[in-house]
Amino acid sequence: MTSSAPLSASTPTWNAKLWGVLLTVSLVIGLDALDVSMVGVALPSIQADLGLSTSALQWIVSGYVLSYGGLLLLGGRAADLLGRRRVFLTAVAVFAAASVLGGLVDDGALLIATRILKGMAAAFTAPAALSIITTTFAEGPARNKALGVFSVFGASGYSAGLVLSGLLTQVGWRWTFFLPVPVAVIAWIAANRLLPKDGPRASGGYDIPGAITSVGAMLLLVYTVVEAPEAGWAAPNTLIQFAIAAVLLAAFLVIERRSAHPLVRLGILRSGSLARANLGISVFFGGYIGFQFVVMLYFQSVLQWSALQTALGFLPAAVIVAFGSPRMDPLIERVGTARTIAGGVIAHLVGYVLFLVIDRDAPYAVGVLPSMILLGIGFTLAFASFNIQATAGIPDHEQGLAGGLLNTSTQVGGAIGLAIVTAVLTAGGEGKTGPDALLAGFTPALLTITVLSAIGLLIGLSGVLGRRTADPSADASADEPAETSAVKPAAESAEKSPDERELALVD
Repeated sequence: MTSSAPLSASTPTWNAKLWGVLLTVSLVIGLDALDVSMVGVALPSIQADLGLSTSALQWIVSGYVLSYGGLLLLGGRAADLLGRRRVFLTAVAVFAAASVLGGLVDDGALLIATRILKGMAAAFTAPAALSIITTTFAEGPARNKALGVFSVFGASGYSAGLVLSGLLTQVGWRWTFFLPVPVAVIAWIAANRLLPKDGPRASGGYDIPGAITSVGAMLLLVYTVVEAPEAGWAAPNTLIQFAIAAVLLAAFLVIERRSAHPLVRLGILRSGSLARANLGISVFFGGYIGFQFVVMLYFQSVLQWSALQTALGFLPAAVIVAFGSPRMDPLIERVGTARTIAGGVIAHLVGYVLFLVIDRDAPYAVGVLPSMILLGIGFTLAFASFNIQATAGIPDHEQGLAGGLLNTSTQVGGAIGLAIVTAVLTAGGEGKTGPDALLAGFTPALLTITVLSAIGLLIGLSGVLGRRTADPSADASADEPAETSAVKPAAESAEKSPDERELALVD
């Protein structure tokens, strides 16, 4: 690497090198999103080629998101201790290697193992990339602009992955694993040349026991939920596995309370807005991922669509997210996060309800497109708002922890939601063949997704109704969106006590 001093956070103009740093780390986040959507469209082809069951198939998605979500906090800690540049480069290299292996294996278990490895790599690249941006760009307009570019790459990567997957799966599903390799190599070379050397690193240690117990509990929980329909919910093995998962979770909580360097400072969960955002996004994303899985099978198994047709079927929702997400700030500032989250969840709920009456003869424009449009609108409204709500009122020194918790809740919620939907789908579709029979088997899974969304709506509405029952001092400014207060001049905010500032920021 060419030796260079760290880029100044107060650089007045964005020179070529500054843009290079931003685009390099954003490219990797886009690659993570692209990888998720590409694999989703290829699932039926993978299932047919490798002879996987539906329950095994969902692990190609769940293995990635569980290892990603479960290790995000450890990844952020590693970036602080080992250096952001070093962690970023190492994780990108592992991601590329796992992509190569995934395209070469002929065994379902090995394929799932490569997905878990890729999720682990993403768990280290994501926090390292975000911290590179926050330490390179000064807080304020420059950082907001950089984070906007960062977010657009993620949304665009997901949209591009859908289309590319449809094209590549026509040739062979293995190409959906090989495509990220050259992109990751380019990103690694650019990062090696452009990323500044790490400055002073944090002191302290790692919470390895906490990481092991938390990831172990989540993996075992998802595995048990998926296998329970076949083994029996009351079978001894099922009950024992649930008990072990509960013990691991309890051990994690004990470790976090006693650790000198915990992954999660449990006291942060006392923030109502943070707890509500984490619980809400878990249910929201769990329902969304479950719906995507069911509809993917509907397109290819019931309608007999090609991979390209399937990708294009999802494209309206992806396009709305890609173009709408960067333009949400004015609306959020005007109405507040609680209302935009509630609106997004309502859009998803209506979209799921509309899909409950789908049949194999319904035209796409009548039967499918309305749900896709509502899903795109709902995701655009809610996702950015969850991020803002989760960090409102959190002290600066714990902003990283709050963001990491939200990302963890997103990925873990997606994995658990998918596991529940898969368990219902497996039980409902047992022994059924033919498009009409398969479609009937999808109904219980779609009902489950609708119920999950209704639960999410209750959580979202609690944020809106909470304003009406809040402390009278907070009611005085209830009509003012929380985010407007967050961007007031620092001098005005400094005149308030810490408690008053938190009330002003918490939505």
